[in-house]
Amino acid sequence: MQAGIRLVVGLGNPGAEYAETRHNAGFWFCERLARNLGVHLSREARFHALVGHAREAGVWLLMPQTYMNRSGLAVGAFMRFHRFPPAALLVVHDELDIPPGQLRLKFGGGLGGHNGLKDISAHLGSQDYWRLRIGIGHPGERNEVVNYVLKPPRREEAALIDAAIDRALQLWPLIARGDFNAAMQHANTRTSVTPSPHP
Repeated sequence: MQAGIRLVVGLGNPGAEYAETRHNAGFWFCERLARNLGVHLSREARFHALVGHAREAGVWLLMPQTYMNRSGLAVGAFMRFHRFPPAALLVVHDELDIPPGQLRLKFGGGLGGHNGLKDISAHLGSQDYWRLRIGIGHPGERNEVVNYVLKPPRREEAALIDAAIDRALQLWPLIARGDFNAAMQHANTRTSVTPSPHP
């Protein structure tokens, strides 16, 4: 389980009408990570996704283009092709049960009613993969959830979500080298990551 991440999947819905909605927080992270790593994401029809390869980092980036509730179609096809075990997968997604501005990194466990995670788990036949959860907050009423996630965050929420994504990007070097304990500590306690001094 400590071998490091080989595939980072950002979850969201394709199309301009969804680009700024809360449900696309995983896409926002993946797009920014791609820029940081100098990776170009291009459409791969066989994987139903936008895909890029950060060769130096030894990691692939993937953004399913199948809509959220069919995310497993893309992830399953890619994982089977490359024969990656579930533990080599990091899924980045929006999380209703966490306030804007907060993150959680965890391995396995429940799916929290997230349709993207449900479909991925069904296609992999496993829930034993990493999740980086970006808080978007909850509307307070269960019957408002669909409407809530498919709308853009308010300005103050957007600033908090953006700051959380900044912190998530700071965690990336820890995640990439498999230092999950340190990454979880920083993600789950809102502490900043202090860069290691160069010799």
